[in-house]
Amino acid sequence: MVTRLLFVLEALFVLAAVAGVGMWSVPASLVLAGVLGVVAVEREQAGRKAKEVRRR
Repeated sequence: MVTRLLFVLEALFVLAAVAGVGMWSVPASLVLAGVLGVVAVEREQAGRKAKEVRRR
């Protein structure tokens, strides 16, 4: 449960940061959101691979 709460807090922080950058520059916020999306996907894939290794 704590992990899920931390995930929600992290997502809200990232959304607030992207919105803040969006107030300053829309293209910069789009680039930032794209980069953060790629990082999130890579992080999730690394977590799944680690779980598979632990099962063996």
